[in-house]
Amino acid sequence: MKDIDECRERLTGIFNITVTPFMENGDFDWAGLARTIERVIGLGYDGILIGGTYGEFPAMTVAERAELFRRVMDVVGDRVPVMLCSAGSDARDVAELTGLAGDLGGLPMVTPPYVSEITDDQIVAFFAKMAPLSKTGILIYNAPGIGITLSPQLIERIAPLPGMVGIKQGDLSPAAIDRIAGRLGGSIKLFCASDLAFLGPMMVGFDGISSTNSSAFPELILASFRAVQAGDAATARDLHRLWYPFRELARAFGQPQTTKAAMALRGFDGGHMRAPLADLGPAEMAKVRDVLVALAADPRTGVTLSG
Repeated sequence: MKDIDECRERLTGIFNITVTPFMENGDFDWAGLARTIERVIGLGYDGILIGGTYGEFPAMTVAERAELFRRVMDVVGDRVPVMLCSAGSDARDVAELTGLAGDLGGLPMVTPPYVSEITDDQIVAFFAKMAPLSKTGILIYNAPGIGITLSPQLIERIAPLPGMVGIKQGDLSPAAIDRIAGRLGGSIKLFCASDLAFLGPMMVGFDGISSTNSSAFPELILASFRAVQAGDAATARDLHRLWYPFRELARAFGQPQTTKAAMALRGFDGGHMRAPLADLGPAEMAKVRDVLVALAADPRTGVTLSG
């Protein structure tokens, strides 16, 4: 993407949150990452998200994240929009990665710095400072799981700033979703940050979703999302219900650990976790396999098992 206008035009639909496949020694599996990207693009995903929370960015150095950005954009080119997470607690790191992401043609995804006692005014000033660094603008990332939760009121202060392309909204409480859709819909792009509960936000006017579990079940989650887009809420609901047992395991075992385990069982390139996170153990893997066997038995899911 060459500029903010193109970014705004293309930012819609379902984005695969691509896990970062690490080898057992902690090195990147670049070939495996490329295969995952090609799989989801080939299936028809509208975009991908790289190096986010479930991409394990907190376990990477700034240099590693920059290399990840470059390698991914070399693979993707301009075929689909790419969100590149440039979040961090050090504003200097965020500035470096935000500028790089825009220069590469991606859309940098920025959280407020997760430091103690930061004020709303300081958060607004931070976003105002970061946005001009990227020629494609920035995506506000409201990520309660890794730091500060932006209130709807604060989002309404940030959204009109120059360079704000959209928001990836992680606070999915009904009141927050209703206010954001009602107040900001049509002025910036609205993305639901979770595939666990995307049906509601899409029904009230969100522009798209990002999905971690689509790395494990790309066919099933894509079909559910396309049903929503087609106005077929009943089919979307029925497909979404099919993988509730997996969502239950993910809540118990953690993410992206559970998604990577399912990818391994499907013969996909999920790779290993980086410390401090750890791969699932044999007992947990057995439970994931049981869920996959049940999904594979239903022809609606498109799920197959390796071997």
